[in-house]
Amino acid sequence: MKHYGIHEWVDFARGARDESGLSAMRAHLETGCADCGQVAAFFQSLASVCREMAETPESVARLARAICPARPSTRARSAIRIPVELIFDSFLVPAPSGLRATWQVGWQALYRAGDCSLDVRVEPDLRSSKAAVIGQVLNHALPELGMGDVPVCLRSGRQVVAETRSNRFGEFQMEYEQQGRLQLWIYLDGGARRIVAPLRKIAAQSPGGGQWNVEPGGESGNAGKIS
Repeated sequence: MKHYGIHEWVDFARGARDESGLSAMRAHLETGCADCGQVAAFFQSLASVCREMAETPESVARLARAICPARPSTRARSAIRIPVELIFDSFLVPAPSGLRATWQVGWQALYRAGDCSLDVRVEPDLRSSKAAVIGQVLNHALPELGMGDVPVCLRSGRQVVAETRSNRFGEFQMEYEQQGRLQLWIYLDGGARRIVAPLRKIAAQSPGGGQWNVEPGGESGNAGKIS
């Protein structure tokens, strides 16, 4: 008596064989083969459970994509780069009189790119060289247009430092190791267009927490020092 293998019973349960093959396997089960009957019953039950399972919730799928995001580097060559304009830079705003000796921990900026606005904030970890970037991308021309599940990555030159995807409100957050030439890349319209915005680097001069240096867009500078 010819017995069938496990992979064949899997195909049988899924209906993935041609009609002649399915007929032959049904005829084999009708002979009363206990071993094959047990295997076939198991995979038929498993296939039935899989078909009845509900679809994956969007929140779970979004978390899975954030943990293992697809790098958009293969789309970067063909994507149209949207011109970016810096609307607000917190380090360029003078402090009120009497507070000019203080120093703000963190940097906030607002960019405009076509119909979109990008609000970002960099919060450094004062105990290490790490930082977090928190942001939100919105379409100010069409506020009702959803900006969820938008690929976002942080680059230093050609190196991808961190990457994630926005939530349904267009918000995103990433933690990264600070370094030079940092740029925030946001892919729109399935990667057809992209926004590239520079981020300031906020790094300690000494491990002891002495002087701090703020570098605009990866270029060295001494704005925002504190002793």
